[in-house]
Amino acid sequence: MNDCFLRLIPVRGKNMRYADIVLPVPLPKLFTYEVPNEYHGTLAAGQRVVVSFGKKKLLSGIIFSLHNNKPEAYETKPIISILDDKPIVTLSQLKVWEWMADYYQCTLGEVYKAALPSGLKLESETRIFYNDEFEAETEMPEKTQQILDFLAAKKYSTISEINQFSGLKSCHHIIKQLIELDAVVVNEQLKGSWRPKTEVFLSLHNNVRNENSLRDAFDSLSRAPKQLEVLMLFLQSTGGVSEAMTGKEVLKKELASKAVNSSTAINELIKKEMLVQVKRNVDRLLTSKIENVQKVKTLSPEQDSALQETLKGFDENLPVLLHGVTSSGKTEIYIHLIDQAIKKGQQALYLLPEIALTTQITNRLKAHFGEKLGIYHSKFSDDQRVEVYNNLLNNKSYRVILGVRSSVFLPFSNLGLIIIDEEHENSFKQFDPAPRYHARDVALVLGQGFKSSVLLGTATPSIESYYNVQNNKYRLVELTTRFEGMMMPEIIVVNTREAQRKKMMQSHFSPQLLEHISEALSNKQQVILFQNRRGFAPFMECMSCGWIPKCKHCDVSLTYHKHIHQLICHYCGYSSNVHATCQACESPTLNLKGFGTQKIEEEIGQIFPDASIARMDYDTTRSRKGYENIISGFEQGEYNILVGTQMVTKGLDFDRVSLVGILNADQMLNHPDFRAFEKSFQMMAQVSGRAGRKHKRGTVIIQTSDPEHPVIAKVRSNNYAAFYQEQIEEREQFNYPPFYRIIHLTIKHKNQNVTNQAANYLAGLLRSVFGSRILGPQVPPVNRIQDHHLQRIMIKYERKASPSQVKKLIRDCINQTLANERWKYVQIVNDVDPL
Repeated sequence: MNDCFLRLIPVRGKNMRYADIVLPVPLPKLFTYEVPNEYHGTLAAGQRVVVSFGKKKLLSGIIFSLHNNKPEAYETKPIISILDDKPIVTLSQLKVWEWMADYYQCTLGEVYKAALPSGLKLESETRIFYNDEFEAETEMPEKTQQILDFLAAKKYSTISEINQFSGLKSCHHIIKQLIELDAVVVNEQLKGSWRPKTEVFLSLHNNVRNENSLRDAFDSLSRAPKQLEVLMLFLQSTGGVSEAMTGKEVLKKELASKAVNSSTAINELIKKEMLVQVKRNVDRLLTSKIENVQKVKTLSPEQDSALQETLKGFDENLPVLLHGVTSSGKTEIYIHLIDQAIKKGQQALYLLPEIALTTQITNRLKAHFGEKLGIYHSKFSDDQRVEVYNNLLNNKSYRVILGVRSSVFLPFSNLGLIIIDEEHENSFKQFDPAPRYHARDVALVLGQGFKSSVLLGTATPSIESYYNVQNNKYRLVELTTRFEGMMMPEIIVVNTREAQRKKMMQSHFSPQLLEHISEALSNKQQVILFQNRRGFAPFMECMSCGWIPKCKHCDVSLTYHKHIHQLICHYCGYSSNVHATCQACESPTLNLKGFGTQKIEEEIGQIFPDASIARMDYDTTRSRKGYENIISGFEQGEYNILVGTQMVTKGLDFDRVSLVGILNADQMLNHPDFRAFEKSFQMMAQVSGRAGRKHKRGTVIIQTSDPEHPVIAKVRSNNYAAFYQEQIEEREQFNYPPFYRIIHLTIKHKNQNVTNQAANYLAGLLRSVFGSRILGPQVPPVNRIQDHHLQRIMIKYERKASPSQVKKLIRDCINQTLANERWKYVQIVNDVDPL
């Protein structure tokens, strides 16, 4: 493990009397606790401990450091109990946590809450329930048995009641053991507490592991035909008598499934000591084993050249930006690099921006790396995420982790390679809650700590990353041709304003788009239609008075969702019934305005009634397998047309897609944001790359009212360099990233006057420190969310400035503002490098 950046944290010490502990609270400092004599020499940074916080609250925290310095400001409390025999957070992780808290201007407690799976965070005391199905396999310690008997009698209890009954100051460690034994179930006190998944296995009892005793067993079952049948099935399941005699095991539930009403027979065989059962922990994530792991494929000359250039960049200790056009074969290069890292005994982290992408790439990586591959994302249950975490912590089977942004928090020990695929994607940024980090940037810091090789791959680099190339901070490697000579798609730009003037538009579809969809369907090809707005219609409007239904809690119009016939707020989730008449003038002339993915799905189905259509947006992918079902169905040809939001732009690879339609390019281009042109170029170029990916040139149709827009022209010509040059000149002129850093401070309160007053006061304090670097306060585009009125202050500061010093100055101004009695309930949210 490389412990090479930030400050060294002491690991163990017999004379360490005090511990600085990270607690899951958003307070800006660590809390020092006294180490009781019985724990001297047993504590280490990264272990979980239970401490008292406030008057009555018990919290679990992480030891950050051990020392002999008694705080002068307050009397220290003792650590109540230790939850781990060894650290569950490594020194490298703690150092990344410290960097994140410093750079993203949040607290270590907030990083701690984001970093660990819920099953490893023991929080707020409530109820512990006895598990009626629990059967002890071994004798328990006296105190543990007493507590279990107490719970069995009461059915459930609280931590404080158990402490009072047992005479213990803290029973957390015993409760933790009982949870792991599946003896109790905890509701919120040990919130999300992880329990290993167990399965019951059967094997031949030692009494019958020779031919004579087994023959006698068969004879004794002559009058118990069901038991005899089950014993025969067991032997068949092990592969024969000889295999069974070696102790080979069979899953009890699998054996029970092979014969009707066999559970009683199995239990009788166990009682007669012919079979023996044992409960074992099993991996929740273990899928079918890969019998024949594939070798990595031979690269094309262009791919091999790019690989060699990448390795040269790694030798120079530089991150490498792999700028490869869509379908140029970047993933195969990644696989080669991962294979090399594993052969060196190293771990690899493969970061993707969206869960949807893990669905496609998993099978490719699984075929090469088998059980060495671990997957980590939020659609997995908490228990599954804990198993991945523990697998890495204990250095078991996983050598490659495929995951989304939260994967940067995992406990790597020998991380040799980090791949950040689609590095330009906004999905790498955490928007809420704190820490509001960017996984790409955290991964780069993680790479520095481990001295890992870092590769950023994309067809449309972020302006910041390409700027780093120009300034020799990254090495640039380019793949300018598609794999196997496939042609880039033909891009057709359709002037919707002109088509509407001539009344040629059919709803939201131009004649050219409909003609190409018809041709693709007749040729058994597939179509992707991109509209970056979910729902049926963005809003309703009264044609008489102009009234628009709005959210009661946010300053936004409600979006109409036809399948549930309701108006929904996409900010807070508030829903309302659809009214037959205007609520202002009672006119019945309420019309739907605009269009979302639901409306596109419905209307394209009416135009092409024989087509099978799927929709991929937030509404259709909420379930754990939502992404997987849609993507696999489209891959296998179950759907002819896929309608989707930006989810369909993110590196998906479909063989039969010959046409992509971008229905409203203006919506992206006209967004009030200095990154609007960058995001628009990236989205249009990425979704265009889904067309014609296998042996046939595809077609992309971009519908816009401004066909001469410079961004659309650059997309058409696939000229990223010219696009970058235009953008970088504007950014430098107006002091935007990458030349300056940006911090947004969002001031929130339910009273608009209080919000405005606090924002003006804070802005004045900041101007006294930062001068003209302060812009605002100003009302953001959406100025009320969840009943809170918002004001925003933007801070622009030079890149050479110290982030920690900037943080201290900003924090002082915020603290001075919140110290005022009038504004003590105001919320101030700090977002560093906002997107």
